[in-house]
Amino acid sequence: MIIESRFHGPEGSGNGGWSAGIFAAAVDDRGPVEVTLRKPPPLETPLTAADGEIRDPDGQVIAQVRRVEPVDAVVPPVDRPTAEAAAKAYPGLVDHPFPGCYVCGPANPAGLRIFPGRLPDGRTAAPFRAPAEVVPATVWAALDCPGGWAVIAPGRPYVLGRIAAQVTALPRPGDECVVTGAMVGGSGRKAEVHSSLYGPDGALLGQARATWIALPPA
Repeated sequence: MIIESRFHGPEGSGNGGWSAGIFAAAVDDRGPVEVTLRKPPPLETPLTAADGEIRDPDGQVIAQVRRVEPVDAVVPPVDRPTAEAAAKAYPGLVDHPFPGCYVCGPANPAGLRIFPGRLPDGRTAAPFRAPAEVVPATVWAALDCPGGWAVIAPGRPYVLGRIAAQVTALPRPGDECVVTGAMVGGSGRKAEVHSSLYGPDGALLGQARATWIALPPA
């Protein structure tokens, strides 16, 4: 398997959610599956899966994958106008640690352009138009950054460390969806978040729980 460069997150590595979705597909692409990222997923590099591990050509473990119990992490939905209003206040529009991110980067016109803004209760919400090609990894990607933006703050970047996701159904290309996220706990440099993706009819398409890790101060 290869993480193509167009699916990048932090500079020089794959977006965590998309990469995790690709890695999960090696075990069970609909889940529930948990992926722990041990190293930044390299781009345009042949990776192999064996015995629950994803390794690079040098044999280094990039990620560990395992099946888990059903993911019960569900963040309540909001209607699309509420999500659109929240997206207008997306903090990443003015201060983004990885502006070219495939999922939430404002400097990536070919990305998913999911811009999660904060709601008054602390949740995040964003509209999401499904791209022309939809695969399970698309849902994993959509579930990634909205959780992270529940904890990311100016000058305090976080990256995905672990995510467990469950895909119930895929949106159809062009579907106008809504994604929500919330912080549910954490300590030290670790933050625990949940996220959910809803289809145009309000049906729950996927949900995830994840651990995000704050990067050390520069």
